[in-house]
Amino acid sequence: MQTYSACGAVISCQQCPKAVANAIIYASHSRGFHLPAQKCEENIMIFLLEGEVLVNSQEYAGTVLHAGEFILQAIGSKYEILALTDVECVCYRFNQPELFCEERYKYIMKSVTPPLIFTPLKITNELNFFLSASKAYLVEEKICRELLSLKRKELAFILGQYYSDYDLSMLVHSLSRYTSSFEYFVLQNHMKVKTVEELAQLGGYTTTTFRRIFNSVFHKPVYEWMMEKRKESIAYELRYTEATISEICYKYGFESLPHFSNYCKKYFGSSPRGLRSVQSVATEETQTFCEEVG
Repeated sequence: MQTYSACGAVISCQQCPKAVANAIIYASHSRGFHLPAQKCEENIMIFLLEGEVLVNSQEYAGTVLHAGEFILQAIGSKYEILALTDVECVCYRFNQPELFCEERYKYIMKSVTPPLIFTPLKITNELNFFLSASKAYLVEEKICRELLSLKRKELAFILGQYYSDYDLSMLVHSLSRYTSSFEYFVLQNHMKVKTVEELAQLGGYTTTTFRRIFNSVFHKPVYEWMMEKRKESIAYELRYTEATISEICYKYGFESLPHFSNYCKKYFGSSPRGLRSVQSVATEETQTFCEEVG
């Protein structure tokens, strides 16, 4: 169905190229859904609207996140999630927090000591109103990059106005832990390039120097690491996202669906559709197990 988009063209909003890489998403999962332990390649804030999930990370070890609470996992951190009930959430993925006051960020970093044990923050009434409105757009796939940019600015305003410096210290100190590191640079930028040389140039390194530093930090050759991350990302998107196979195919630079299918058969032992089927069966088995032990 064709509609007038925010940019004035008569197109389907879901197919608009400006909708690529949306930073705010809505997700729902059944009880038993399991997100295996993985490193964040960007910062992610998880706002739980319904249900309960078990979060396991350095910051939130064995923490149950309840409806009406939210957490932040910073880029480079490692986390794992298990849905204890049917759940709904809105997630905000970002590299740099949009429109957040830099002076306040610096003040919190310098003067506010975060709690020794991190706990989820409560969703205020103002934030809940924002999330409910965002969900209404996202559930119906009313996707527009300009709109979501405004929503990100609104989110930053709400966090700044309705949360104390002490509350925000858990977010600010988590973010700062990773942002000055070489690892942060690699995780933030490796998907933007196709070659090791391009990644080194982006960071202002010679290729030789970049390879040397990379080996000392990640303990493996950079090209091998980039190929592994590409495979992990493809497998993750096929198993745990609702992106179409075509969208995943072209996002990762494959020339055609047959080429993508051959790649999956070579590295995963199954076609893209087969990988999705395996995940569906695994989810059902996990849910059955949870019901049995619950």
